[in-house]
Amino acid sequence: MISRLQLENILFLDIETVPQHGHFSDLDPELQQLYADKTEYQRKDEYTAEAFYDRAGIWAEFGKIVCISVGYFHNTEQGRSFRTTSFHGEEKQQLLAFKKLLSEHYNKPQHVLCAHNGKEFDFPFIARRTLINGLKLPKLLDIAGKKPWEVNHLDTMELWKFGDYKHYTSIKLLAALFDIPTPKDDIDGSQVAKVYWEEKDLERIKIYCQKDALTVAQLLLKYKGESLILEKNIEFV
Repeated sequence: MISRLQLENILFLDIETVPQHGHFSDLDPELQQLYADKTEYQRKDEYTAEAFYDRAGIWAEFGKIVCISVGYFHNTEQGRSFRTTSFHGEEKQQLLAFKKLLSEHYNKPQHVLCAHNGKEFDFPFIARRTLINGLKLPKLLDIAGKKPWEVNHLDTMELWKFGDYKHYTSIKLLAALFDIPTPKDDIDGSQVAKVYWEEKDLERIKIYCQKDALTVAQLLLKYKGESLILEKNIEFV
């Protein structure tokens, strides 16, 4: 039950991903062919594998994480506040820092990860890239053999489905429906690869990622029938 969730036990997160390389031609020939094979169904006859490479960031085998933003609620004498921070830069170092956070502060049975479309994208992407980088999985992502109710993953998109397996709703739409303030002049998720590879503006991506992690937290508050966290109680660390 959503009403029973203890917000202080939840780590909210969002990730931004891009193609592994700036250009399709940077892939070795074998990986070029494997990418063509992997994307054949999505491309059909409309695009060549090279023309489709700007979307490679959605697959962990051909993409990489450029930012992981996390946030959590905590109570102070002034009331509830929300703190958010980001890991960005070299991918392996991001993953090591994220793993350290989980192992030191989110290692109890009551701890939960929460993201929008996290079960389909963020959580498996982080897990796959962790293994590709030669690291061991943190406990909260090591879910092999676990029963569904033993997996401490919360997904705000799945919660909105109410059992409808076909229903996809973007976080942008839900933010508009629930009057959750979001920046109107920010980049779109489809622009992240261009901002990273062409503009080389990782700071802009970090800000965008942090605000998405905050929106996930605000959305869960709305699901619980609670008030949004006020801007004055939000800390970007």
